Amino acid sequence: MSLRTPPLSDVHEDRGAKTTEFGGWEMPVEFDSIREEHEAVREEVGIFDVSHMGEIEVSGPDAAALLQGLTTNDVESLSVGRAQYSMITDEEGTILDDTVIYRLDDEEFLFIPNAGHDQEMYDRWEDHRGEWDLDCDVENRTEGWAMFAVQGPDAEDLVAEAAGEEAREVGRFALSRMAVAGADCLLARTGYTGEDGFEVLAPSDDAVAVWREFDCQPCGLGARDTLRIEAGFLLSGQDFHPEENPRNPYEARVGFAVDLDTEFVGRDALARVNDEGPEELFVGLRLLERGVPRHGYEILAPAATAASDRAGGHVDDQPIGEVTSGTMSPTLGEPIGLGYVPAEYAEAGTEVAVRIRGDAKRARIETPGFLED
Repeated sequence: MSLRTPPLSDVHEDRGAKTTEFGGWEMPVEFDSIREEHEAVREEVGIFDVSHMGEIEVSGPDAAALLQGLTTNDVESLSVGRAQYSMITDEEGTILDDTVIYRLDDEEFLFIPNAGHDQEMYDRWEDHRGEWDLDCDVENRTEGWAMFAVQGPDAEDLVAEAAGEEAREVGRFALSRMAVAGADCLLARTGYTGEDGFEVLAPSDDAVAVWREFDCQPCGLGARDTLRIEAGFLLSGQDFHPEENPRNPYEARVGFAVDLDTEFVGRDALARVNDEGPEELFVGLRLLERGVPRHGYEILAPAATAASDRAGGHVDDQPIGEVTSGTMSPTLGEPIGLGYVPAEYAEAGTEVAVRIRGDAKRARIETPGFLED
């Protein structure tokens, strides 16, 4: 099957971007260098093409009721012009996807599934709309929108130059309709890097003109990954996956996006987890020895670390979890990672180990979000 391509694919090719497959899309992974792009976002501003993210519109008298039943947060409490982070779970409380919901009007919503999940979520919404006999329309608008993320401490200035000074008044997790390059766009003060910034939704036909309004470092998915690992943010398909790595929101430390006072698919299962406590928890890992933790590497119990010391750095047993994401942090200059361990090992400061090419490397458990130290 051929890969889906964003409206800017020719622009990226002309710019010399390296591309990769992600969620069924061919997307830019690197324009200049991951470090250069990462540093631009941390120190100034950069722009990402994230047009591989899905866009599903839900409108009509029962639009809020449909979203309320299929997402874990309290959609009814969301004001017009505001955005909300939420989870989509099955009956067992397992995360199927995470999403941001925008309330565009009293009876009009837009939510953003992850790359490659748009058709699955459209089908889920349509099935439940019919099953629950609700009066609303569901439309998959993924091909109609391009989406860019303008991120970094100078993002507000750059967006104000492109969209007008009123862009500065858009608050965190708020959105507004504004013109950019003459195109009717949605600007939301959300993002995925740990920096201030905006996500800009533009009609696909206007994507090139809107992109060119932002004169800054173009960034690929490689820098997006190092930035979000430093920030401790989840990546769908890697830090959770309904079949390969099934997780509930409490394990993944996003219980703040669950409102048990609402009724939604998976609510009863999650109430039990909340009462009993999760068996495992999402944690940060800071390596204390040379090496880089990578996806799939084993996390070893503290006893194994002691054995490693006695055996000259080699251990054979006691794995307690796996690294889900890892990198050499460009900002910190240290090897960091994310993963899951049993709750009894999850306290910040606990010493564990990560097996790297057969050797146990000492590591320290931290709360995800490495830049908050």
